[in-house]
Amino acid sequence: MRRFQIILLATAACIPGTAFAEEVAADAGAAAAETAEAETADIVVFGQGQSRQVQQVKARDIQILAPGTSPLRAIEKLPSVNVQSADPFGAYEWSTRITIRGFNQNQLGFNLDGIPLGDMTYGNNNGLHISRAISSDNIGRTLVSQGSGSIGTQSTNNLGGTLEFFSLDPKDVAGLSLTGTYGSSQTARGFARARFGKDDGARAYASVQYYKTNKWKGEGEQRQFIANAKAVVPLGDATLDAYISHSDRAEQDYQDLSQEMIGRLGYDWDNFGPSQYLLALRVADIGANRGDSGTTPLNPAAGTTYPAPIASLDDAYYDASGLRRDTLGAVGINVPLGATVDMSLKGYLHLNEGQGTWGTPYVNSPTGVPMALRTTEYDIERWGLFSTLKGEFGAHKASLGIWFENNDFEQSRRFYAYSSRSAPGLDHLRFQTNPFFTQWQIKFNTRTFQYHVQDEIALGAGKISLGWKGFKVENQARAVIAGGRTVGDLAVEDYFQPHVGFNYELGQGIEAFGGFTQVTRAFASSTTAGPFSSTQAGFDAIKPVLKPEQSDTYELGLRFAQGGFNGVLAAYRVDFRNRLLTIPTSVGIVGAANALQNVGGVRAQGIELTGEYRTGPFSLFASYSYNDNTYRDDVVITTTLPATVVPTKGKTVVDSPRHMLHGEMAYDDGGLFGRLAAGYMSKRYFTYTNDRWVDGRVVVDASVGYRLKLFGGQKVELQLNVTNLFDLDYVSTIGSNGFGNSGDNQTLLAGAPRQVFGTMRFEF
Repeated sequence: MRRFQIILLATAACIPGTAFAEEVAADAGAAAAETAEAETADIVVFGQGQSRQVQQVKARDIQILAPGTSPLRAIEKLPSVNVQSADPFGAYEWSTRITIRGFNQNQLGFNLDGIPLGDMTYGNNNGLHISRAISSDNIGRTLVSQGSGSIGTQSTNNLGGTLEFFSLDPKDVAGLSLTGTYGSSQTARGFARARFGKDDGARAYASVQYYKTNKWKGEGEQRQFIANAKAVVPLGDATLDAYISHSDRAEQDYQDLSQEMIGRLGYDWDNFGPSQYLLALRVADIGANRGDSGTTPLNPAAGTTYPAPIASLDDAYYDASGLRRDTLGAVGINVPLGATVDMSLKGYLHLNEGQGTWGTPYVNSPTGVPMALRTTEYDIERWGLFSTLKGEFGAHKASLGIWFENNDFEQSRRFYAYSSRSAPGLDHLRFQTNPFFTQWQIKFNTRTFQYHVQDEIALGAGKISLGWKGFKVENQARAVIAGGRTVGDLAVEDYFQPHVGFNYELGQGIEAFGGFTQVTRAFASSTTAGPFSSTQAGFDAIKPVLKPEQSDTYELGLRFAQGGFNGVLAAYRVDFRNRLLTIPTSVGIVGAANALQNVGGVRAQGIELTGEYRTGPFSLFASYSYNDNTYRDDVVITTTLPATVVPTKGKTVVDSPRHMLHGEMAYDDGGLFGRLAAGYMSKRYFTYTNDRWVDGRVVVDASVGYRLKLFGGQKVELQLNVTNLFDLDYVSTIGSNGFGNSGDNQTLLAGAPRQVFGTMRFEF
């Protein structure tokens, strides 16, 4: 605490006067510059003037994708960004994964208009997925920082990158927008948005979206209703803004695959589904007879031989799903405190209830059915405040920001009974009630305090930025029903994480940039991830020596802006230490407690190249990254006797392709428009010892459309999208059930085949 007081007192020496600066849009620039960017036709904004690797994609880059596509798909073109999903939209949450420079998504930071979204993992304990926070149609721009991100980001887990999403301002939205989409897998989507008010006065919009699609293989569907509303109200020189969103999402899951399963069963293999309930029962009976599930009573009449082509109890389950309901609201104000001083303040509230379901043959229903519906249940109630002061004084732009969040999270594991052997009586797309057994129920409270200080100093053609951030996160876990799971307290504090950078204009549209950032990651409050996912004995043993993960990021690069060409060349190195390894102890559906320990470090280094050339209505875009991300130590597993040594030193980080290349050709003359895009990545390992991998692949997408103007100023737009144009069979997501040390693992998901979607948009 004394160290923290000294650091706060030192703040006065670093900031001229009493004014500070809000680091709006992660150093993306002031509002005037942002408006100028929005009027350009660039595919990507390359972050000119910034001291770190940063790029921005705008609303039309999302709009040219199939409507309903996650904004994550729009940024997969950027260097070192790896986005994977088993559906064509990148919105199916069990499968959606993003890594940047080898860091997975629970080591990245995510914000929407500054509101923290947590780590956006499937079983999120501190936020929600961007696809549930806002309709993609309402996103104005997305800012990607491949390093640890801006110093003012509301995040305590952004070791390896930050994604910041910004909603459209109502002034940029047409009076009435209607969009309808229909396509493959009986996909149907409707979106409607109405805007009210004046561009220079009080203004607002409200929108609704409904989306439904059948799974592209197997049985089941995925659907979502989401409503958004935003208002901006000038109050003299101040500006008030408010945002609210409600999402209700239900999606039936695809089956996780192993390489052996793909070879034996094919990419199109899936769970049984509701129409094959009797077959699912038969397989469960056989598993019990064989002793594979360990359940009783047995049904000898079912025999002990699985029906071909099934060879394992885990080849297919009866059904599985993810259900999420979220309400997110925020109110903020920006107030000028003089000619050169501004203050912003925003408060937010997030409520969530969720269930992840599996039809498990490893537990019987008390009704005599050799399966039960197993859930992991989530309830989040979190609120927070963040505020920033900013000011400009001569050569100085200075800022001070604070963020506080209180998060009450409850997680449970429950089992629900299927009705009988003739009918399930349960629908996996509906929230379940009246469990027959609760295995465990844990309540968590997480309190976060974070602050940052920064001063940007202009020095002729150059500028330097000096600052630091600090935080304290306190985790508490208390049992309602312990069930052998972990309770206790943890805390992480690091009040000095330096951020240093420079930018220098070399002339003729060329600038140099570089910087150093240090970041510490807080522990997760969850029974299914992080320290609390261990057994109580394991937690008590590791707690005295447990260290938070930390990273040091170094970046150096050049930006170019000459004629119709814009580009960037960057190099990076990240030293990552105290890697926290979660070691699964069972197949995913069993859900046993994990083993956990710090296992050493990772070194990530590479180069990133991005360029765009425009001439008239034509544009060419390309990005390439070379990523050499390796473990620096062998893993010594101390939970076994004797200790087990896993030879991981020098091995490539899992789900970290060494080469990624993306290219696009686009045309837009105001009427006719289209884009052809191809993405390549080299092989990806899904074991820590690198003895198993999925091959590299090239996936091509295409879109074409035409805009019409009708009498009275109405606009009509027709668009056709084709994903996976050449119908490639490939593995998209790896690590859906975690990563193993060696050998095959049921942790892969197949990418969607070619899908075609037609869209009509109206603007009134």
